[in-house]
Amino acid sequence: MNIYILSISIIGFAALAMAWMPSITEKIKISYSIIFVILGGVLYSVFKGLPDPLPTSPGNKNYAIHITEMMVIISLMGTGLKIDDPFSFKGWATPFRLITITMLLCIGILTALGMYALNFPIATALLLGAALAPTDPVLAADVQVGPPLQNEKENTRFSLTAEAGLNDGMAFPFTWLAIVLALTVQGNSPDIFKWVYYDLIYRTIAGIACGYLFGKALAWLTLDIPGKKFFLKTKDGFVAISATLLVYGITELIHGYGFIAVFVTAITIRNYELHHKYHLKLHSFTDQIERILLAVVLILFGGMLVSGILKPLTWEMALVSLVFIFIIRPLTGYLALTGTNLHFKEKLAISFFGIKGIGSFYYLAFAVSAASFTNVDELWAMISFVVLISILIHGFTATLTMKKIEEEFTEETKKT
Repeated sequence: MNIYILSISIIGFAALAMAWMPSITEKIKISYSIIFVILGGVLYSVFKGLPDPLPTSPGNKNYAIHITEMMVIISLMGTGLKIDDPFSFKGWATPFRLITITMLLCIGILTALGMYALNFPIATALLLGAALAPTDPVLAADVQVGPPLQNEKENTRFSLTAEAGLNDGMAFPFTWLAIVLALTVQGNSPDIFKWVYYDLIYRTIAGIACGYLFGKALAWLTLDIPGKKFFLKTKDGFVAISATLLVYGITELIHGYGFIAVFVTAITIRNYELHHKYHLKLHSFTDQIERILLAVVLILFGGMLVSGILKPLTWEMALVSLVFIFIIRPLTGYLALTGTNLHFKEKLAISFFGIKGIGSFYYLAFAVSAASFTNVDELWAMISFVVLISILIHGFTATLTMKKIEEEFTEETKKT
């Protein structure tokens, strides 16, 4: 059997199936992520010789980095474009609480558990925390806001959407700190001062600045100029993908955080003229590309599961993972939301649905390519287990929970 032809046939089938998945999800109330992971497991169990899905296999390191990288940056652009709430520090107070209090507490607690419960070295434990702390923008579609220009005020969906966009870049400094510590173990002198001014401050500011400037320039070209100069008018949705690749590449070339730059670009474009219909086209194209890539990535993840990625998992690692999903994230999330005007049911939902996914794989793949970490197989097993549990638990509960919250608060709004 020609494996190449079989592979592109599978990709074609998965991409075609994804066209109907949102409708199917709405009917069965189960996330399509579960369906594609199961499909991947079945395909890799039945067909031998498919491309090796294991990121731990020799030669697969770069594939793991680049496919997850592409997935995340496209998702970040789509996430930013669909947020109707205009950006302001006051209006976005809830997601800012989540990316500071919740994310930092999650990183700290997981680092401590990694060191004292799992006996990981500090660099490995910190990498575990940095990789798992962010809420994933890719797999969180069921709890995020819908397409732009819907004008629906949903605190829960908005908070989770904005958090996913913001924290996938803000976790990067801690990934670099783990790399610095790992290099120190290898005999390099630790340079915490350089980490502070370069990895924490410079890279973050560079990402924000590049995203803002590029977003302003692109919004001017696509939203402002067309009304004055007809020959510069464009109606193409692929501008969003082109912008994603360009701003990410430029930002990374000057050693800024590309993830931050892409999301800031999307938010800047979106806020330039909030009610412009072109936002719909930009988001629609981005969403379609994202879902095609996601189908492939989820099939590969299903292949990873049946190919042995979880073999190094111990009961201690599984227990820490479950504690993180069901206790640490919900408690730290709820703590961060203390003092806000949100209803306690909204706080519970926001705290619980800190979905983990493709971003965690990227951070791990990136870090282990930049420095030598111990317990790498265990990290892959543990993060894969967390992502699997997150897909299952959140996949079975997200749609129904979000619908119930929306119906309840819609009724309360009508009464008032």
